[in-house]
Amino acid sequence: MADDRADQADALRQHGAHGVVKDLKETGVTGSQREDPHGLPDALEHFGAIGRGTGGRGLAVFLDYDGTLTPIVQRPELAVLSEAMRQAVRELAAHCTVAVISGRDLADVRKLIGIDSIYYAGSHGFEIAGPKGRHLEHEGGTDFLPALDRAEEMLRNRLQGMPGALVERKKFSVAAHYREVPEERAAAVEAAVDHVVAAERELRKSAGKKVFEVQPHIDWNKGKALLWLLGALELDSPDVVPFYIGDDLTDEDAFRVLERRGIAIVVTDVSRPSAAHYSLRDPEEVRKFLQTLTSLSAGRKG
Repeated sequence: MADDRADQADALRQHGAHGVVKDLKETGVTGSQREDPHGLPDALEHFGAIGRGTGGRGLAVFLDYDGTLTPIVQRPELAVLSEAMRQAVRELAAHCTVAVISGRDLADVRKLIGIDSIYYAGSHGFEIAGPKGRHLEHEGGTDFLPALDRAEEMLRNRLQGMPGALVERKKFSVAAHYREVPEERAAAVEAAVDHVVAAERELRKSAGKKVFEVQPHIDWNKGKALLWLLGALELDSPDVVPFYIGDDLTDEDAFRVLERRGIAIVVTDVSRPSAAHYSLRDPEEVRKFLQTLTSLSAGRKG
């Protein structure tokens, strides 16, 4: 664990984030607050400690989309942001930097949220854009597009006719959703994905909630995207406390980045192992937490 933390600190410094929170003692988050090896303190119940721990500094808030800002639904196109949540995000962005890091395509997540004053990192951070025309694509990411085209075709062929299976092509990945697949057939979906990544060695498999994704086989994930944003947005200051809120296994990379340098919150209604410091149960609690953060950050420079 100590070696992992040293690696994270080195990575942050390399990305220009040497000034963010250096130890959880600065935020009021310590190992003793963990209730058990799998459960985590409730972020709303402990907001007083969180607020005191920020010590008057500015905030930067990074958010997942599906399962965090919207409930998990049967099909991706049904995950529509409520107007109440949109307003909560918009109001928070008026007082501090807000960014959404999603597995969805950049254009898709921007359209769903529709707020011009925040930053967006689509495809797990492969493509990033924000206010004033800022835009970045992961260097070399387009080199993998032909392999992803082939992977999409193979997956559609192998999963054709499987009840409930959904293949979703994104710019920098191909997702195989199995939320509506009979439980006894779920292993067949993973087998199809494994076949694809065995055939296309440039690609790798990742897993989320009832979904497998085929992605470029490079060292890039939501944690790397968070590191880049901290540096690019000049949030590498001791005057800024970064938050990350997410629900999926893919968010754990970002949680680990903030393990000793910010505040990580997992959204889940079940106890599960996580690198986060706190938990919220569902998107409605996320909305309430964002409203409380807005009150805290009002008047601060984020």
